[in-house]
Amino acid sequence: MLYVSTRGHPDRKRFCEILLEGLAPDGGLYLPERYPQVDAATLAKWRALPYPELAFEILSLYIDDIPADDLRAICRKTYTRDVFGTDAIVPLKALDSRIRGHDGDVFLEALSNGPTLAFKDMAMQLLGNLFEYELARRGAELNILGATSGDTGSAAEYAMRGKQGVRVFMTSPEGRMSPFQQAQMFSLPDANIHNIAIQGVFDDCQDIVKAVSNDLAFKQKYRIGTVNSINWARLVAQVVYYFAGYFQATQDDSQKVSFTVPSGNFGNICAGHVARMMGLPIDRLVLATNENDVLDEFFRTGVYRVRGAADTHETSSPSMDISKASNFERFVFDLLGRDAARVRSLFGEQLAASGRFDLGADPAFRQARERFGFVSGKSTHADRLATIRDTYTRFGTMIDTHTADGLKVARVHLSPGVPMIVLETALPIKFAETIVEALGREPERPAKYRGIEDLPRRVTVLPADVQQVKAFIAAHCA
Repeated sequence: MLYVSTRGHPDRKRFCEILLEGLAPDGGLYLPERYPQVDAATLAKWRALPYPELAFEILSLYIDDIPADDLRAICRKTYTRDVFGTDAIVPLKALDSRIRGHDGDVFLEALSNGPTLAFKDMAMQLLGNLFEYELARRGAELNILGATSGDTGSAAEYAMRGKQGVRVFMTSPEGRMSPFQQAQMFSLPDANIHNIAIQGVFDDCQDIVKAVSNDLAFKQKYRIGTVNSINWARLVAQVVYYFAGYFQATQDDSQKVSFTVPSGNFGNICAGHVARMMGLPIDRLVLATNENDVLDEFFRTGVYRVRGAADTHETSSPSMDISKASNFERFVFDLLGRDAARVRSLFGEQLAASGRFDLGADPAFRQARERFGFVSGKSTHADRLATIRDTYTRFGTMIDTHTADGLKVARVHLSPGVPMIVLETALPIKFAETIVEALGREPERPAKYRGIEDLPRRVTVLPADVQQVKAFIAAHCA
């Protein structure tokens, strides 16, 4: 399996090369030359597999430069009851049936039972083990530079802490994460973990990561890699739980399901797009945003319009307070028939010049819904509060703010006879302030996280300046 850049760079690379690389040399994102196709016989065979074996089967379609026995061992090491709390790894919980006259069941897929209580653990735990394996095989080191609006940072740091040959430099917007999220990251004492609070918003952090990744000389000298969802390894790991959710929600492979995904950066739902392209019987991919509705605007109108810092709302679902969806380029590449020159023009030139592009009049835009199954909607703070209250009152289930965004939008897009699976994004304790506002009570806190906000913190505050971040990295790699 070879990988190509969405912007047309002539190089074709294998999985372990792009694992350690991040962005392509031309600033594009990597995708496989083709999506492996999964037929009915394969689906039937996979249906009974435990999660680690399902992960191996799917990942082995994309990874042919790690010996099969080694890849299987990595999957078994990653997806365990000890790490994720259950043998199912991603169990479904039935919530609704026959809502508004529809007979399609609604499920939550539990993705937040890992060490940092967020869905990012599902891919990040695998990524940590892949990094350690490949670096040991090469006798090399890697300095990971990342950006987080909340959950990516802690998931990356917990996956990489103490790993041989790996340092983590994680940027986050100063003061914009929940107190619990900040405490998770900043309280880690491990010497290979470095937190950088940027004086700005998440998009400033993401821009810094991309700028450093595009400085090829600096990137090579300091062996810079990434764990953000621009890293294909993270995205392909997330494909697995779409298959796992489908198998749990259906009786046989003739049935279709829909998925609703809270999304700001388009990584999580892009994995669903990949699963659908592989042949998983997905009817609709429902994208849910908060008040930062860049992606909802695109799927409604065809206009992709990034927002400036002043127009990026600070919301009660802060992990989606994003105005530039860094994975969106992957979908547009497929939407436009893999026309790399056009993608390069849209993302490399038009966005830089005007901050927007418009595909509304392009015949390809209709294919977003008709061929690729995408629909969308947005949720507000009032919607979140109402959905959290309703879900707790009717089902005794407490959900976090991002999952509430997903559930609110899911209910608008139900279809008769088609199960709807809403991807849970985090446990409620990560956003306790809003849970208290909605329910008048604190969410349950796992014992290992009691008192985490009171622990000493290790964090450096820097302005939104690429050169100062580079200097920080260089000083800690000496």
